[in-house]
Amino acid sequence: MSKVYINSVASISAQRTFDNSEFLEAFIDHDDTVMSVIDPNYKEYIPPAAARRMAKGIKMGVVASKIALQEAKLENVDAIITGTGFGCTVDSEKFVSALIDNDEQYLTPTSFIQSTHNTVGGQIALGLGCKGYNFTYVHASISFESALLDAQLQLENDEASSILVGGVDESGDHTVKIHRLINHIKKEKIKSSELLKSKTEGAIFSEGANFFVLSNSKQNDTYATLGAIVTYNTLAKENLNQVLEDFLKENNLDVGNIDVVVMGNNGDVTFDSWYHELSKGLFKNTAQVAFKHLCGEFYTASGFGTWLAAKMIKTQKIPEIVKLNKETTTQINTVLLYNQYRGENHSFTLLYRC
Repeated sequence: MSKVYINSVASISAQRTFDNSEFLEAFIDHDDTVMSVIDPNYKEYIPPAAARRMAKGIKMGVVASKIALQEAKLENVDAIITGTGFGCTVDSEKFVSALIDNDEQYLTPTSFIQSTHNTVGGQIALGLGCKGYNFTYVHASISFESALLDAQLQLENDEASSILVGGVDESGDHTVKIHRLINHIKKEKIKSSELLKSKTEGAIFSEGANFFVLSNSKQNDTYATLGAIVTYNTLAKENLNQVLEDFLKENNLDVGNIDVVVMGNNGDVTFDSWYHELSKGLFKNTAQVAFKHLCGEFYTASGFGTWLAAKMIKTQKIPEIVKLNKETTTQINTVLLYNQYRGENHSFTLLYRC
């Protein structure tokens, strides 16, 4: 089977990550319970008339995909695969609100048309003129991993040579309100820099778009090689260390081979305990980093974790702001990413230096 390479990355997040010439040099310390993304200049990528008709999630996805393609020096790809948890939730909210406010009459179709989960993938394909495989995964907090796994299988079996893969989610007012009511979002404002020390329930919610060009052909500026990906819907906390050891063994690795472990701690005192099992167990002597205090929590936040892992491998640097412990490494050759949300949908992803 062919190897799978990450040839380019693009991230629009609550940090200034859309500029690939930078790597978290400046940390934006949000002080809220919901973070918005730092927007690029959308007019540089999308005609203003078209941008006005696009919801935030669509604009983020379209621009992130264009940045990824530009860096990969490609004008088109063989396939487009996206993952999303909420989809275009803002347009969904607009349409339902208009339905109620106008007594089900005089409705314009735009919000309805753009409210489906596959709108982002469709808009990217229309812009590129890509008539290839186009699929959107809506698998809650493993939506991005599902898209990544689909692309990996196609590339390994030479069914495609380049695939655009991404995860995108946007924040909607009504959706945020519902998550506040059920205590999924913190009640009190907290600084991003203090989030991982939090002793309260809930996370800081956010939004973002992270896109990658995957290929079975290596380029001179390739970021990393994509290794094994595995997901579990449920995983008992007491079994976590053993399951991960077995996963590493299946891939001819042991704990000592992992140079950096990237974990999705989000400051929720109830569910961060899964990460603590590893940080105090298998990986107590391994360099540990976190990422959700930078990007916030959303269903495809693991896409940002993958961006971070790929950037660390390429630059051979661990930004100070992401470090969870004082362990160091001389080389970053193998990175493990572990993510879960509220104790469900656990995922392990391996990335290697080329």
